Amino acid sequence: MGMSLKGKIVFITGASAGIGAATALAFAAERARLLLAARRVTKLGEVASLAMESGAAGVHSIQLDVRHRHAVQSAIDELPEEWAQIDVLVNNAGLSRGLEKLYTGKVEDWEEMIDTNVKGLLYVTRAVVPGMVVRGRGHVINLGSTAGEMTYPNGAVYCASKAAAHAINDGLREDLLGTPVRVTSINPGMVETDFSLVRFHGDSTRAAKVYQGLTPLTPEDVADAIVWAASRPAHVNIARVTMTTVHQANSLLFHRE
Repeated sequence: MGMSLKGKIVFITGASAGIGAATALAFAAERARLLLAARRVTKLGEVASLAMESGAAGVHSIQLDVRHRHAVQSAIDELPEEWAQIDVLVNNAGLSRGLEKLYTGKVEDWEEMIDTNVKGLLYVTRAVVPGMVVRGRGHVINLGSTAGEMTYPNGAVYCASKAAAHAINDGLREDLLGTPVRVTSINPGMVETDFSLVRFHGDSTRAAKVYQGLTPLTPEDVADAIVWAASRPAHVNIARVTMTTVHQANSLLFHRE
């Protein structure tokens, strides 16, 4: 029997689209209270409305860029009292930029990926987890990737950022041993979101080719795994879930019709 998520405060970063938005709606269906953060306020508002319609017990939205350390700390410090006791943190904010050989890659792309996927992850974790330890409850769910388990050509820095997330996830679990706080990494393979569109700086033709000839995972598939991990009995910690479409074996092997 799983744990009820009703009324639990779930903080999701990168909640305006893709896996973040799907995760918000999945927790809403479980009657959770949602703390949603993203850079794009308009998109975030749309997700917040949908979440309320889907059954959320409440929604509070924050405009936030996780790359900015002081903004992250302030956002947590300034939460209204009724939103301060975060039960579940979903570290979802992340992106890929560019698909170039390392020695010709754009430094700006590298900075954006490292600042978001590694430093942003650390900033949010550092701001939220101390409260969980004090309250004696909490769950951190990090969005990893199959890219963190196996590097692929032209993706070294993105893969490195996800390998870092992998190590941070495991290190946090070790450091929280002796507390009831749980730490999970959900590592999807190919998921059809704006991920490729962002990677190719808005080139929709190039982005569409990524998903050609195969059925990718959907954001809802990943959200389902996140909610499943969060709803396990309190003594159960799901360390890592690696999931792909049946048309993908790992970062390098795909079957296209």
